[in-house]
Amino acid sequence: MDAKAPITQDVLTIPRKLPDGPRNLIGLSRDQMRDALIAAGTPEKQAKMRVGQIWQWIYHWGVRDFAQMTNLAKDYRAMLADTFAIELPEVVTRQVSDDGTRKYLVRIAGGHEVEVVYIPETDRGTLCISSQVGCTLTCSFCHTGTQKLVRNLTAAEIVGQIMVARDDLGEWPEQGAPKDETRLLSNIVLMGMGEPLYNFENVRDAMKIAMDPEGISLSRRRITLSTSGVVPEIARTAQEIGCQLAISFHATTDEVRDRLVPINKRWPIADLLDALRDYPKVSNSERITFEYVMLDGVNDSDEDAQRLIKLIKGIPAKINLIPFNEWPGAPYKRSSNNRIRKFADIIYKAGYASPIRTPRGEDIMAACGQLKSATERARKSKAQIAQETGL
Repeated sequence: MDAKAPITQDVLTIPRKLPDGPRNLIGLSRDQMRDALIAAGTPEKQAKMRVGQIWQWIYHWGVRDFAQMTNLAKDYRAMLADTFAIELPEVVTRQVSDDGTRKYLVRIAGGHEVEVVYIPETDRGTLCISSQVGCTLTCSFCHTGTQKLVRNLTAAEIVGQIMVARDDLGEWPEQGAPKDETRLLSNIVLMGMGEPLYNFENVRDAMKIAMDPEGISLSRRRITLSTSGVVPEIARTAQEIGCQLAISFHATTDEVRDRLVPINKRWPIADLLDALRDYPKVSNSERITFEYVMLDGVNDSDEDAQRLIKLIKGIPAKINLIPFNEWPGAPYKRSSNNRIRKFADIIYKAGYASPIRTPRGEDIMAACGQLKSATERARKSKAQIAQETGL
């Protein structure tokens, strides 16, 4: 490996001083919430029960006001209100696409902003959430990657995105109403801004809250984490989260992937595939999704399709083909529909599912690779981006 190659930096979460005031209960694990309640004067013998009660109010019923937690004594509710808060990210703007896609710009501590996208389909509703403000990866085809990394999101800010969307969809159950099993928000994809595996602990903790059966109660099979290939964290993801895994693959040679996904200079294709072979066994997931953005004349040849089939041999997989979603100043063009169909056909005939993703929310810049904080959305020229990405 070229020691001078401009690979992605390692990212540390720098502890930062959050605003003074009551401690936010959102984002705490059950153990953390128990410790916080005991520190606030809850008798140890009662603490586990109190956690269960508060947890259900917050994450099952969507209640934000301690006064409404009617199975708790009045003086205990008053203590909670004095000591704690239930705070979510603030929705700054909400846009609705012609196809029903919703995009939220949400503001978090420090005044930073991230984007969250809800995509309704006939059989599911998928929420695409962010894990970082900006991104560290600088993938050259991705608009989000042209925004510098600002910081990692906390577990509260990650799970808060799910709760904000449920608020907007009116999806918290009504007390006393018949149980309704239909879910408008049925799936989560960690495919928004940022590289989730560079923020592993916060992502893991947020997903454990989302999967908790007494709250939001999403199955781990309905959560998909998308990574560009942070190889050391892939085994941990299988063991500690166990969700579905998607890989931003996008190329079949190291030479092309080095340009498209610079993290490849640190963990090249062979290393990444080695890490993926064990994932379905450890996590008990059915297959790995390989995401492959179709770029005209870059990675869309018949030879690329044949190479892709050879590379993933032995890995239970499906290939998601993504027509490139253009953005102002983008240095690439979308492959033609005919080329994409031919590519998909080669993969399908080799025995792999090869769905072509229908672009959603393009009219509100909500499609894959288009997310970027409005405050940071400086329109760069193609020449500037080409210079920055070395193309």
